[in-house]
Amino acid sequence: MSTQSRVFTALCALVLLLGGGCARWKKFAYEGFDRDRDQQPERVVEVLQLKPGDRIADLGAGGGYFTFRFAEAVGPTGRVYAVDIDPDMTDYLRTRAAEEGYGNVEVIAATAENSGLAANSIDLLFTCNTYHHLEEHTAYFQRAAAALRPGGRVAIIDLNGSGWFSWLFGHSTPAEKIRSEMAAAGYRLVEQPDFLSQQSFLIFQP
Repeated sequence: MSTQSRVFTALCALVLLLGGGCARWKKFAYEGFDRDRDQQPERVVEVLQLKPGDRIADLGAGGGYFTFRFAEAVGPTGRVYAVDIDPDMTDYLRTRAAEEGYGNVEVIAATAENSGLAANSIDLLFTCNTYHHLEEHTAYFQRAAAALRPGGRVAIIDLNGSGWFSWLFGHSTPAEKIRSEMAAAGYRLVEQPDFLSQQSFLIFQP
């Protein structure tokens, strides 16, 4: 079990003792107290240039930090697929989407090898702080390309090793490694915004 998994397990046990739910503690572990300051989510969404009617996959959606921002950006005619392998988080996302009236959010329970996305179903595959958790990156994104519509993009944000979380848990991927692996998967880099201090941000097309 990884260090992060041990932390999650300990937090879940504490919350269960206090009568709470594990999903909310996992959400806190992913997002912390002040994620917005470093993550700059509004600027990320702006850079992605989402349009009403777009179909977006949020791979490794977690607690929906970006999922529901995307849902607002694509509007009721769009679709956001919140993809995660953790049953606690997929249950949480379904509940939140229903309670908050996000009819354009669909939750997908993925596996480590398969995103669960249908062929030709999305305009953007987005992932934030998840790339380093995936195995066999090149093969994974070769398979994922089938889900992209013509002109579709893949946006990857991942920790770059400069922040305390990366240092503590060892969770990061150098930008050059992402570029190399995505090139091997058949993608070309089309944009690399540089405003995130603790993360790499790369946008690709097949």
